[in-house]
Amino acid sequence: MQKTSPVSVTETPEHVAVAGTHPSVGSAALCEIATEASGRTISPSLYNLDLAPTKIAGRRWTSYSIFTLWANDVHSLGNYAFAIGLFSLGLGGWQILVALGIGAVLLFALLNFSGFMGQKTGVPFPVMSRISFGIRGAQIASLVRGAVAIAWFGIQTYLASVVLRVMLVAMAPGLKDLDSNSILGLSTLGWIAFVALWIIQLVIVSFGMEMIRKYEAFAGPIILVTMAAIAIWVFVEAGGAIQWSGIKGLEGGDMWLTIFAGGALWVSIYGTFVLNFCDFTRSSTSKKAVVRGNFWGIPINMLVFGAIVVIMAGGQYKINGTVIESPSDIVQSIPNTLFLVLACLALLILTVAVNLMANFVAPVYALTNLFPKHLDFRKAAWVSGIIGLVILPWNLYNNPLVIVYFLGGLGALLGPLFGVVMADYWLLRRGKVNVPELYTEDPSGAYFYKRGVNPKAITAMVPAAAVAILIAFIPGLASAAPFAWFIGAGLAALTYYWVADKTQPHDDVSGESIAVASTH
Repeated sequence: MQKTSPVSVTETPEHVAVAGTHPSVGSAALCEIATEASGRTISPSLYNLDLAPTKIAGRRWTSYSIFTLWANDVHSLGNYAFAIGLFSLGLGGWQILVALGIGAVLLFALLNFSGFMGQKTGVPFPVMSRISFGIRGAQIASLVRGAVAIAWFGIQTYLASVVLRVMLVAMAPGLKDLDSNSILGLSTLGWIAFVALWIIQLVIVSFGMEMIRKYEAFAGPIILVTMAAIAIWVFVEAGGAIQWSGIKGLEGGDMWLTIFAGGALWVSIYGTFVLNFCDFTRSSTSKKAVVRGNFWGIPINMLVFGAIVVIMAGGQYKINGTVIESPSDIVQSIPNTLFLVLACLALLILTVAVNLMANFVAPVYALTNLFPKHLDFRKAAWVSGIIGLVILPWNLYNNPLVIVYFLGGLGALLGPLFGVVMADYWLLRRGKVNVPELYTEDPSGAYFYKRGVNPKAITAMVPAAAVAILIAFIPGLASAAPFAWFIGAGLAALTYYWVADKTQPHDDVSGESIAVASTH
């Protein structure tokens, strides 16, 4: 059972103000209110409306809300490109389904563990990281996650702009003349498409997490229906037959190694999301909602996804003997202009949905955590969006060295981060968290450690990250590279548990006394 907070809600009139939207309350005043409510000095450099825990009453992220997150993210163009790549590697239909199934089972477990943390505490990932890394050391975890996300936000927006260009030219062929020049790497039409999508996403995010929830709920069914329709069209075009067996005839050990490698890479793709899933579940209604949403959204939805991949890739191979790279390849070949435009529109809705959940929320919270006195959710969204624009992401995407070494290197850090956070929360503390102390700079606070940084978390993360990076980049270790995320996470978790002080008692104190409404 959680300890009750020092001051109950009914006894503290100020708590009503904390739970509101605070349209005119500054950071310092908000902290004064929270301090009076919790009995602990709350620091304005650690607490604001967006970083505060969410009240249990009034949470709106149901199992359907969580399911639609996965209905969108699982069916992203990047995931289709990855899964179709398994067909290129030589896996057949059933083998692809087994690989995705292995990844789905592992993800279901990992996401539940991560999601339960957010549902209980009501805090976003940067604040959650303070538990293991310290109130200042948490900046490391949130900024690494945020940097990866900002880069991919720009790249995904660029990829969506390519689809928009195809749609615009199909609707107005005369626009093709605007697509032949180059300004900083993009054509005039390319700039128009990119900036239009960039603005649309920023407007949606400006309305906060509640608007993101509504958009995901709107987009989820559209994506499922669209992808299923494309698969059926390919199946009909292929004469009702698909290439079921692998095109390279993999057998025995090589086949199973490729299958397990595919499953491991499938989990690695979600290495970012398993870290900051609490950004969403902090507003979930219950643990059951998290489990149900994950069950229908991960194993069940991924089986549907796998079936669509097999039909698309196998059907297209039967049609002309080529292996597609993405559903967008099929969309561009649709002869009917109306259906082509509708399919492009659906892919745009999908990409925006994926970008919002996977690549926008994390950097927004990271920046808010870095400058809580000056940035709220909306301002941080515009800052991260501007960064995603000025880095000219199409140039990043077209540079293999940037993708492999910069983004790949940052990605290799995510496994060790996850290992430390999970080992600390579940193995060391057994889920006990003193939420109000996550927001205090008092040196006697539970998460102050040494000058706000937990050296033992750093000690565990650094060598594990070095090993993961070496495995990912050294050619001689290529066979182990697909498992780098697991190796990094496992090493970090074991090391942290080994060096941590296991005799220290841990209090379990609710953050309800300093919580705010989840729909702000």
